[in-house]
Amino acid sequence: MKNLNRKIFGLVAVVIVVAVGAVAVPWIYINLVKQDAPEALTLEPAVSTIVSTTAPTTLSSTASTTLEPEVATTVAPEIIKASALDGQWPVVNESVVGYRVKEVIIGQSTEGVGRTSAVVGSLTIVDDEVTSAKFTVDMTTLKSDSSRRDRQVDTRILDTITYPTATFALKKPIKLTPEAIAGGVLSVKTTGTLTLRGVTRDIDFTLNARLVENVIEVNGSILLVFADWLIPDPSISAIVVEDRGQLEFLIRFSR
Repeated sequence: MKNLNRKIFGLVAVVIVVAVGAVAVPWIYINLVKQDAPEALTLEPAVSTIVSTTAPTTLSSTASTTLEPEVATTVAPEIIKASALDGQWPVVNESVVGYRVKEVIIGQSTEGVGRTSAVVGSLTIVDDEVTSAKFTVDMTTLKSDSSRRDRQVDTRILDTITYPTATFALKKPIKLTPEAIAGGVLSVKTTGTLTLRGVTRDIDFTLNARLVENVIEVNGSILLVFADWLIPDPSISAIVVEDRGQLEFLIRFSR
């Protein structure tokens, strides 16, 4: 009987240790080992006049949510003639594009974020209008804080061997007002054509843009429902991933 009791006690102890380990190991990894996910891409706070709109091609005076209120309302920037902006503005190296998804590892919530600066393209301004904008992203260069996640993205999720690039093209021109030309931050709803993992779709989204020292910064995020882009369920074993994520971008153009 004593031997039986010892065996039962030992079995219970093993079950407890396994159960505690199943919870403790993910907690330790997420909270003590894993790097914190980087913050969402936004325009850096700057002293400027802000204009905003919900119309596809116009601006209004509502404050943009991408800047800290206390530093975004006071100084009127120098007025720039619209014609001074005319021409093609290529993408510069400081641009960033990436993804953000919510993950649950055995009950522990976290985020997976992968990014790349391998972006090429340009936008064109004629008179007071952005007439075209297009950029291409090398998806094979996306990197996160986990090599295991990167392998899943490259092979199974985005299949970057078959679909090495993603492209975006603006569908409708964006009208610039004097406030925007002068350096104010604008927020505008627009439409573009996105090609990702071999699927091409038109998408509506909000972008924020600003002209700073001869650099045009364009920032925003696009919600992607994976099934719409033929992206398979990213979840594996004990890692559960939501069925959607954000495509984030901060594109800089200069001449």
